[in-house]
Amino acid sequence: MRQPTFGGTRAPRAQGGLQRPTKEQWATLMRLLRYVLQNYKGFILLSLACIVVASLTSLASTLFTRTLIDDYIIPLTQAANPEFASLAQALFRLGLVLALGVVCSYTYNRLMIAVSQGTQLRLRRSLFEHMQSLPLTYFDSHSHGDTMSVYTNDVDSLRQAISSSLTQVFNSLITIVVTFTSMIVLSVPLTLVSICLAMLMIFTTTKLGTLSRGHFRQQQESLARVNGFIEEMMTGQRVVKVFCHEDEAIAEFEQINEQLRFSASSANRIANIVMPINGNLGNLGYVLIAVVGAAIALHPDFHISTFHFSLSLGTLVSFLTLNKHFTQPISHVSQEINSVLNASVGADRIFALMDAEPEVDNGDVTLNAETRTWEHNDVATPVAGDVDFRHVDFGYTPAKQILFDININTSPGQKIAFVGGTGAGKTTIINLINRFYEIQQGEILFDGIPVTDIQKASLRRTLGMVLQETHLFTGTVLDNIRYGRLSATDEECREAARLVGADDLIRRLANGYETVLTGDGGNLSAGERQLIAIARAAVADPPVLILDEATSNIDTRTEVYVQQGMDRLMKGRTTFVIAHRLSTVRGADQIIVLDHGRIIEHGTHDELVAARGKYYQLYTGNEL
Repeated sequence: MRQPTFGGTRAPRAQGGLQRPTKEQWATLMRLLRYVLQNYKGFILLSLACIVVASLTSLASTLFTRTLIDDYIIPLTQAANPEFASLAQALFRLGLVLALGVVCSYTYNRLMIAVSQGTQLRLRRSLFEHMQSLPLTYFDSHSHGDTMSVYTNDVDSLRQAISSSLTQVFNSLITIVVTFTSMIVLSVPLTLVSICLAMLMIFTTTKLGTLSRGHFRQQQESLARVNGFIEEMMTGQRVVKVFCHEDEAIAEFEQINEQLRFSASSANRIANIVMPINGNLGNLGYVLIAVVGAAIALHPDFHISTFHFSLSLGTLVSFLTLNKHFTQPISHVSQEINSVLNASVGADRIFALMDAEPEVDNGDVTLNAETRTWEHNDVATPVAGDVDFRHVDFGYTPAKQILFDININTSPGQKIAFVGGTGAGKTTIINLINRFYEIQQGEILFDGIPVTDIQKASLRRTLGMVLQETHLFTGTVLDNIRYGRLSATDEECREAARLVGADDLIRRLANGYETVLTGDGGNLSAGERQLIAIARAAVADPPVLILDEATSNIDTRTEVYVQQGMDRLMKGRTTFVIAHRLSTVRGADQIIVLDHGRIIEHGTHDELVAARGKYYQLYTGNEL
């Protein structure tokens, strides 16, 4: 497995000693193999057949050495009038065999490239599709950078393991089997010597692999932490610069980057001595077999007990070549198995994401977008936008409750405002309406239907949201407005912008509605980005609006200008508003005051001011 580094380069290939796979690694590898075979069984079988043929052709060329020396070269050197026709024919046949081997080698390499690239495509597609079904709680508890590392580093490690390591493992194992069989046929005593040296090589690589395995796992984990930190610093660059924390960020990066360097160095320090050790052991074996083989060849009457052994010069030369073919694949197998096992670390993370529980959606009430009706059991009910909370309790974790006995009764078309201090639970209530999170107790009704009975997609199509933190996508301004309803025409998008007062501001951009936005709309002001987000909600034309500090990033003058458009947008729709500027919610039909997850007051602006309670304090800035 090739470990990615930054700058488009890669770290040296892991060459650690042979690792002993754990039960978890075996399970992961078997699952990965099933995943690959599910889509590329034919390609894999054809590749294996080509590998077998390529290995046999390589063996045939090695064994031909014995024939070449014993049957052609020695007789020809002793003949008075040598005849080379038969030798030419034999070489021609060998050339055909080797050509077949070349074709098979090319074929299985191309097939495995197709398998690895196709598997990478399918993995990333499956990951992305599954990610769209995950609840927000998953992203709350997992680093975005760590998740990105799964898509990039881990998937790419598997691609390389499939295209290179698995092929080499199969190739080496087949080579070992066919070579070992041929060695026994040629000479049993020399085969015993080769086995002893092979066992020594396996013992050495296994011991070193045990030492390096933990460091390779730490290397993967450290790499994910580095990626996560870089992603966090990129998204928070403005905050870093505002507070002049560049030096602190560099120092923290140096720390986690040093952890990556240490774990990678520790793993490769052990890994990189394996090949030299195995190479020297192989050379030692070559010399030892040459000495033993020469002794047997020079003494035709050599025997042990009742077993008589003889060895021709051609057989000795062929055996020495076979010995190289026998010992080298052992080193390759240990190296490639390590790569596969190290890639299994990435596979664990990939399958962990794929196994994450998706959102639960048991609703059977659907929305007919054309008729704007709820449909259930062939009964259609008009969507009104009546949202009620009944004794709702909620906590992001079972150990910490956030909301306590929330009761809210609305009527279609009302404007409901939530006010309260930071952490009072305003945004949490908003997130429960669209079922971003599931409540522990109580019930939320939409038009009298429990939201748990409504399909989540249908429920969310009835809700238009403008969040405090605006997110714009790469594309034109028109594309970003149309994101609210992909079937909207250009004119409908422009009409939505005019409705909320964004049309003049958009037309003043360099290319108007065709201005291309990049980097989350970084080329726009905060107010312009917010206006586009409001227009996006307007083009969706939902019966219920949720405005979470929708005008917080707009200056006071622009806010007055936009408020008229907002009033037109809210007309006839049930609207939930979170606002810290209490002047923007004075006209709300209901103002709900929250404190530490509890409703402590509710009523109109005049009623709450007259009560001289918490709302009065917030509005006037006076403590009672």
